[in-house]
Amino acid sequence: MNKTTRAPCPVCDRGPKDSALAITTDERGTVEYCHRCGYTKAENFERRPDVTPAPSRSVEPLEWSERAEAIWRRTRPLRGTIGETYLLYRGCALPPTDSDLRFLESTDRHSPTLCARVRNAQTNRPQTLHFTRLAADGRGKAGAPQDKLLLAGHRKKGGVIRLWSDDAVTSGLAIAEGIESALAGAHLFRPVWAAIDAGNMSEFLVLPGIEALTVFADNDLAGLKAARACGQRWADAGLDVSILVPTRDGADAADLAVA
Repeated sequence: MNKTTRAPCPVCDRGPKDSALAITTDERGTVEYCHRCGYTKAENFERRPDVTPAPSRSVEPLEWSERAEAIWRRTRPLRGTIGETYLLYRGCALPPTDSDLRFLESTDRHSPTLCARVRNAQTNRPQTLHFTRLAADGRGKAGAPQDKLLLAGHRKKGGVIRLWSDDAVTSGLAIAEGIESALAGAHLFRPVWAAIDAGNMSEFLVLPGIEALTVFADNDLAGLKAARACGQRWADAGLDVSILVPTRDGADAADLAVA
């Protein structure tokens, strides 16, 4: 028997009276779905073998939205927050105050959160938001099944997190997959951006006015492949490219900074 209750969404929460999130429970488990932002979470959910899922509909992802803008307006600068504590604990350099990385206070629905605005690498137009859920004391991530997530329904492809603004980028730029890796690498070179993941890094296009690119690669199969694809594209364009790889398998720049 199905049972559905309503609650505030952990991503686009508008307060305790908000009820955009539908929580449905039956014999198969529990599914949470936000009818406003598309956030979805399933727990202990097993699909029945005798049920054929309906074909998925192709939906064009949003570039930005009122939901994204409303969440972004709730953020505050990192200084003096649990977000700053977390970054220092991870051995990261702190980005400047005009960074696209900010802090989102905790609510009764989610823990304190790093909130990053993702912009298109070429046009600088905002696309989506990236969230990192943190422990209450800032000494690590929250430990939830999804400590890192993107705002559902929005475009990720082609996006980067500008940890330093365009104005700070002159002749050289560094890039890494994750926020922590990028900010750990910032001890060596800045300005630096985060590509979010290996897929976006591998497709990072050559940008005009930049003569040299430094790539902080994750030392795993996907990370190395992405770094080489990105580096080769920039090298083919006649630009200087440096790829820095941690010596330990599976490590990234953030791991080395903590060590």
